[in-house]
Amino acid sequence: MTVSFFGHRKICGNEEIKRKLKEILQKLIAENGATNFYVGNNGEYDTIVRKTLKELKKDYPQINYAVVLSYLPIENKIKENDDYSDTIFPEKLAKVPRRFAIDKRNHWMIERSSVVVTYVKNNIGGAAKFKEIAEKKGLNIINISD
Repeated sequence: MTVSFFGHRKICGNEEIKRKLKEILQKLIAENGATNFYVGNNGEYDTIVRKTLKELKKDYPQINYAVVLSYLPIENKIKENDDYSDTIFPEKLAKVPRRFAIDKRNHWMIERSSVVVTYVKNNIGGAAKFKEIAEKKGLNIINISD
């Protein structure tokens, strides 16, 4: 089972979100056999997801997670704390104009997932848009903000 994540760039209540996320992920791994996880790198929710998956990897060595890049980082712009050790750059994004790259990347993630774990508090923005797209495709949606 493959799981993807979509959430708002700016969030509040990080510790509570992390606690809920960890519970959900442990259940998906232990009870549903989730082994593959795709996460973006564009906001606070993505950062929380990456950190949580990194922690869970210690207890669940069978899981794999990857940061799915929407475009290749510019070398001189990479921050010291950016973790690009487990990344995927979908080949079909190589020629996509930068302004469309995040949308194309998110579609790529949805196409390969059966579950999407979201943090969507309002119905505006990219996170809400891709939550709706995943729902229309019949994916199982778990919204942490509920």
